[in-house]
Amino acid sequence: MVVIEDKKQASSGSAFDAKHPPSREIIDQCVHCGFCLPVCPTYALWNEEMDSPRGRIYLMKLAADGQATINSQWVGHFDTCLGCMACMTACPSGVDYGKLIEATRAQIERKYDRGWLERFYRRLIFAIFTRPDRLHMMRLPLLLYQRSGLQRLVRRSGALQLLPKRLQAMEALLPQLPPSEAVAEVTPAIGAKRRRVGMLLGCVQREFFPQVNAATARVLAAEGCEVVSPADQPCCGALLVHAGEEDGALALARHLVNVFERAEVDTIVTNAAGCGSNMKEYGHLLRDDPNYAERAKKFSAKCQDISEVLANMTPYAKRNPLRLRVAFHDSCHLQHAQGVRAEPRSLLAGIPQLELLEIPEAPICCGSAGIYNLVQPDAANALGDRKAGLIAPLDADVVVTGNPGCILQLQASLERAGKKIPVIHTIQLLDASIRGQLLPRAIRG
Repeated sequence: MVVIEDKKQASSGSAFDAKHPPSREIIDQCVHCGFCLPVCPTYALWNEEMDSPRGRIYLMKLAADGQATINSQWVGHFDTCLGCMACMTACPSGVDYGKLIEATRAQIERKYDRGWLERFYRRLIFAIFTRPDRLHMMRLPLLLYQRSGLQRLVRRSGALQLLPKRLQAMEALLPQLPPSEAVAEVTPAIGAKRRRVGMLLGCVQREFFPQVNAATARVLAAEGCEVVSPADQPCCGALLVHAGEEDGALALARHLVNVFERAEVDTIVTNAAGCGSNMKEYGHLLRDDPNYAERAKKFSAKCQDISEVLANMTPYAKRNPLRLRVAFHDSCHLQHAQGVRAEPRSLLAGIPQLELLEIPEAPICCGSAGIYNLVQPDAANALGDRKAGLIAPLDADVVVTGNPGCILQLQASLERAGKKIPVIHTIQLLDASIRGQLLPRAIRG
């Protein structure tokens, strides 16, 4: 792979190396107006300037000018960033903070020594959550842990309090595993075929939320789509990109491009907001690779969230009534990174008798943010509790969202608040309406 070095940006006095340092052009676009402050989750929690987007951009500038070093204090302000991109939606100057934070995190992972324990913990997360095969191997032990009553006993005993906070957070986020529900490699369209679409199966989605993938395939088929779900597709690399693990992400991106090129599809559908936002940026991620740069651009141009695909198609399938009060939670990587807000609301509004409820502070993250709730559990829990406190007064029958990480985070946060409100994917509700199901069955998948 050819690496383009920006020697102008990475001057000899810079703390950054020459491999894609944060763009000085983007840094200089920030006029420090403060429009980002009210929507930044960490600024909302701590009211600290250096834990705001404009504060972090200032730190990038200092490092680029050789006036700051990549030490623990400097790194700490970037580790606490959720990468939610709410600042991009709020910014009147159009600062692409997403490219800045990802470039900065890649620099950190190359130049900063986190210590062996932190490195081991992060490697463990990536070794599990970016490997569907390993997640699949975890299903049986987790099912035994949950269905034997051991999980309930462990939680009631207080034994979890003896574990490190990060392991407590990991246990709290465990979903109640549903039965495995495989998606066929090719799901034929019902009626006249309108288009041939590829579907990303994901990692966590595939193994912990198989009912979401099954619902996605059913709805697309009901709307006249032939659905191709290649069995050999890998992780999309989103968790790695967002954490600065660039090399691993590049390898997965190339593999995924190869897989969907062979599938020969018109559209590539995602139902996990973090995956979708990453795949739409493959053209940027693989820009240095002469064998993949143009292919990645074409790949990214085909990628759409499931709500985008369906909202832009005239419905074929009848929507049956669902008499429900539904609170819709905007996933950050859907509303901010992908700019998709109206489409899922439009789909929900098309279900007869459904009452759509808006959650206050919609731009602010719930605290999931990729691996954030595993590496920054205190901040993630504070944000989750804040979101649960805003959902509780709505008296909703169900909460819906478009990202598996948000589902896990909201489930754990609502449980801590003592609220028995189910959290499901938007597509599950649409699937239930098309199939004429009652809510309890829709939730169970």
